[in-house]
Amino acid sequence: MSLITVLQEGLYCEPGGFFIDPWRPVDVALITHAHSDHARSGSNRYLATRISEGILRKRLGDSVNLQGVEYGEKIKLGDTWVSFHPAGHVLGSAQIRVEHQDQVWVISGDYKRCADPTCASFEVVPCDTFITEATFGLPIYKWDSGEETCRKIYDWWQADLDRPSLLFCYAFGKAQRILSELRKFTDQPVYVHGAIHVLTEIYREVGIEMVPTIPASEMARSYKFKGDLVLSPPSGHRSSWMKRFYQPQTAFASGWMAVRGARRRRGYERGFVLSDHADWQGLVNTVLQTGAKTVYVTHGQSDVLSRYLNETYGLHAMPLRTLFEGEGDI
Repeated sequence: MSLITVLQEGLYCEPGGFFIDPWRPVDVALITHAHSDHARSGSNRYLATRISEGILRKRLGDSVNLQGVEYGEKIKLGDTWVSFHPAGHVLGSAQIRVEHQDQVWVISGDYKRCADPTCASFEVVPCDTFITEATFGLPIYKWDSGEETCRKIYDWWQADLDRPSLLFCYAFGKAQRILSELRKFTDQPVYVHGAIHVLTEIYREVGIEMVPTIPASEMARSYKFKGDLVLSPPSGHRSSWMKRFYQPQTAFASGWMAVRGARRRRGYERGFVLSDHADWQGLVNTVLQTGAKTVYVTHGQSDVLSRYLNETYGLHAMPLRTLFEGEGDI
């Protein structure tokens, strides 16, 4: 019997009596991280990493029945032992290890292998069966370091100080990573959209160091933001919120910027390749490092990655259909 099965509510572990990142309300939900496609409201009880509690309560409500656990802490649920391990994706993100009798499964959630000063680095967890994401599961995706990409962002900003520089990025994870990496190049304040400000303050509360930030809404209507860097979620692009910035230069930071033409299609002047998901080689290396002989591949290029793992390494890999969405906004 498979330890993890897909039901209409989501990934279910029958011996443990829990779901992992369910997409419908359930009795017990284990949450890998607080992005909206993995953390949905309505369940009776939640378990997640302790450091992710602030973000999750913001998403699910202060009154949610949420138990925070430390990385590596073993918890008995039903007939299983469960533990959370760093995924390197965003603040508090985790892989979930499930042990039952002689089986060990690891559910990756979303993860990346690049260094990120805002979250714990990915930990390889040996297992028999590995459920991996494949958001960027094509060989064309290959990332530079976050520091190198943020140096390019800083240079872009400084190259045109006669107008505002509007950088669009996802409000949870991506924005805070940029704000933290920018500390290596400047201590100048960065203006932020309200959606980013709320989440950034939660990062600061747990000790994540970033450049100073100021909500753009706190500035007088007459303020021009000339020479300033402003961060906004993609929802701010071409919205009424943009009207207060006079003739800004615009850019978008995302892994999708690795695809030629994506920047132009989305209407930005510049694109920076920066993702909080593993690139192609990161995905392949991670699967091999776990030692898993059976691999299920979810959201993204699941067919491509599973076929490659089968044909190149002789693994038993197959797509697993879920409602997870890959790289997107909170």
